[in-house]
Amino acid sequence: MRLLLAALACLALSVSVKGKPAAIDAAAITAPAYPPLLSQFGFFAGGADRPSPALLPYALRTPLFTDYAEKQRFLYLPPGASYRIASDGRLQFPVGSALIKSFGYHDAAGRLKIIETRLLLHRADGWVALPYVWKDDGSDAELKLGGARKPVAFKKPDGTARAINYAVPNKNQCKQCHSSKDQLMPVGPVWSNLLFQSQKAEAAFALRAVTPLPPRPLEAKWDDPKSGTLEARARAYLRVNCGHCHKPSGSASNSGLFYDDHQGSPASLGIGKRPVAAGRGAGNFDFAIDPGHPERSILIYRMKSTDPGIAMPELGRASVHDEGIALLEQWIRAMPPE
Repeated sequence: MRLLLAALACLALSVSVKGKPAAIDAAAITAPAYPPLLSQFGFFAGGADRPSPALLPYALRTPLFTDYAEKQRFLYLPPGASYRIASDGRLQFPVGSALIKSFGYHDAAGRLKIIETRLLLHRADGWVALPYVWKDDGSDAELKLGGARKPVAFKKPDGTARAINYAVPNKNQCKQCHSSKDQLMPVGPVWSNLLFQSQKAEAAFALRAVTPLPPRPLEAKWDDPKSGTLEARARAYLRVNCGHCHKPSGSASNSGLFYDDHQGSPASLGIGKRPVAAGRGAGNFDFAIDPGHPERSILIYRMKSTDPGIAMPELGRASVHDEGIALLEQWIRAMPPE
């Protein structure tokens, strides 16, 4: 999180290599080709730690969990273009925009080593998702349409050492989380979930809005008890980590579980709801959420698993998010048993 906050401070910095600012190639964003090297876009000036001053850094109050990776997020808007905020709080970007998200881990010396950078490019026919994997020397990143596997070692927030085989998704897997009504769409940038380091940073972001920014109802932070109720924090966690698929227009709509902003019955959250299919993913339990009993809830069972046939979410992790699960267990335990 400290790294994300520091990235926001970069907004006012001029990043350059040998005195020359990095130039972003707007044509590469909108052209039908897939550049083989990330450097061809000009988003970074020779390394992942040197973003172009044309990028707007941002962070999220509750980010998606991805194997405890540190993330850096940037937005690029074409010169003179602006974004809108829809009635549901989602940011809408013009053609020629790009969302850039880098993933990395700190080494033994405390230096952040970026493994991959994912791009969402807004072209005339819609959004395109492209994964780029950085070379070992950090000089550039190569397009990996088929994804990649990278062994990584890191420490969890409690200091526990972990080693995993980190998965970079392939181009088609990106569609699983980013599809809505058969259209590829951004899922992270939501007005209530954006995080800014200061009023100055937020003001800089506001300059690119089509109309004055509306009041921002700050969403509860999953890891901050002071930010909201236990339920609000649990719902925020589920929205970010599960809501992109578990929504009426998502790939998991047939489950009947909706963790986006859908307002339905408690059963739509899984409370007292039986699974639509009783395969091994149900773990011989009866309900997605068994009120008062996290140990008997399918939701917790699947989130604690790393078995590809059981684990939820299905993509984006090779490890268990112990802290997030602890929050959901606390939430379920506090529910009156039925």
